[in-house]
Amino acid sequence: MAINKTLAWQKLNFHALGRKTVPFNLRKAFAQDPTRATQMSVRTEHIYYDYSRQLVTPTTMQLLFGLAQRAGLGLKINAMFSGVKINTTEQRAVLHTALRQQTDESVVVDGVNVIPEVKAVLAKIKAFSEKVLSGEWKGVTGKPIKNIVAIGIGGSYLGPEYLAEACKAYAKPGMNLRFVANVDSADFANKIQDLNPEETMCVIVSKTFTTAETMKNAETARDWMMSKLGDKPEVISKHFVAVSTATEKVNAFGIDPANMFGFWDWVGGRYSATSAVGGVPLSLFLGYDKFEEILKGAYWMDQHFRKTAPEKNIPIISALIDIWNINFLGHRIRALLPYSQAAAKLPAHTQQVEMESNGKRVDLLGEIASFATGEVVFGEPGTNGQHSFYQLIHQGMVVPADFIGFISSLTNMGKNSATSVSHQMELNCNFLAQPDALAFGQENSEPHKFFPGNRPSSSLLLEQLDPFTAGALLALTEHRTAVKGFIWGINSFDQWGVQLGKVLGVDMRNRMLKYFAGDGIDTAGLNSSTATMLEAVLTGKLPR
Repeated sequence: MAINKTLAWQKLNFHALGRKTVPFNLRKAFAQDPTRATQMSVRTEHIYYDYSRQLVTPTTMQLLFGLAQRAGLGLKINAMFSGVKINTTEQRAVLHTALRQQTDESVVVDGVNVIPEVKAVLAKIKAFSEKVLSGEWKGVTGKPIKNIVAIGIGGSYLGPEYLAEACKAYAKPGMNLRFVANVDSADFANKIQDLNPEETMCVIVSKTFTTAETMKNAETARDWMMSKLGDKPEVISKHFVAVSTATEKVNAFGIDPANMFGFWDWVGGRYSATSAVGGVPLSLFLGYDKFEEILKGAYWMDQHFRKTAPEKNIPIISALIDIWNINFLGHRIRALLPYSQAAAKLPAHTQQVEMESNGKRVDLLGEIASFATGEVVFGEPGTNGQHSFYQLIHQGMVVPADFIGFISSLTNMGKNSATSVSHQMELNCNFLAQPDALAFGQENSEPHKFFPGNRPSSSLLLEQLDPFTAGALLALTEHRTAVKGFIWGINSFDQWGVQLGKVLGVDMRNRMLKYFAGDGIDTAGLNSSTATMLEAVLTGKLPR
């Protein structure tokens, strides 16, 4: 039975309809219940989560927990951690949690305990990164490596880039890490323009070694490297490594398979940051010990998610509130607002995890979902966003928001005194003020100065952004997304929606190749719009 046909869903729907008769008001809710923030918050050793400014009551939360129970959430979470093939369209297990498991507890897939394999890859990453960082591994001209160019796209770069930026303060002295994703040549050119190829290593990240954008950039990187260092095999073997499972293709590219780091089909791309996909570039940039801290942070959140009761479970509560906002209040956009410049890439990573995972039109039975799934996620770091789009969320449309703040910063400047505060305290002035402005608003006789308030938000507060907490936030994003998919009854672990564009892209490439072979412009079967633009692209002339 579809979840929206259940009594648990109908109770929530009736509860939401009651808001039209007796509107809920955050200002009144806080005035009537001085314990609201205490009751609607979760305290852990690493994260404080406050959802008291969401448009929920204790009754709302009890109904949402009832919905989770009706959906069999606990069983589905256990199935994921246990290696059951819950990705039904691809018949795959979903085991990104096994990548950071800190114990030897067995996780079995197709009769094989995968934990020894995971630990073997981690040991290989550790040994390799130590060889490079110690200077034992040298480039073809004898110079040590200090520049890492990670070439991938989608899940092969968004999560690792978020972690790299978040942990940049912990980078090994002299090491640089750049990510090349866009097939637009400007991306590659900009990223390598100030790099010395003698001191540069390229990490090619592609499970199949066939991803069109990644392989085009990889070929360009190979041409660049060989044009500078010589057309000889050792240039590739000394300056390229791969994260892939396609041994033959990696070898054909010129990379020694001994320098290939594998992962498994039970690791989805957008869930792969704690695999070799992130592990290789991040260990070279930060050192393996810091990558291990990322894994420990993710594992801590995994355990919190798996073992904590729903009423105190941060991923479960945040996901249930998302469902309340999306399906019962009609808010299908969420702002993610980290008050840390180092966390600037978290919204982009979360976009992919949320929107690729849950942007589905059919349920697990292949039936068209008759309710909304997924949401648009966007965001910028505070305080930049305040001078960009906060006007809209304060006085325009209602956009539920998540604020993420940190008590301290490694790069803090300035001192606190009776007349001035430090940079971090100035940042936190805004982190503390903005949720209140959204929630409680401001009355004013001048309409343009009136703030309606009653705009929902949650706040996450951590001590500091470091590798451990960066890993914990990564895992929180993953689990929050999965919970929504589990309750909606959709597959959050496939992404068939990206395939059609790829197929049509191959057709366009074939038409271009025919043109360059002298066979003219082939527009057969194309609509008039595409045919016109194809001709313009090939001839280099705008339509007249």
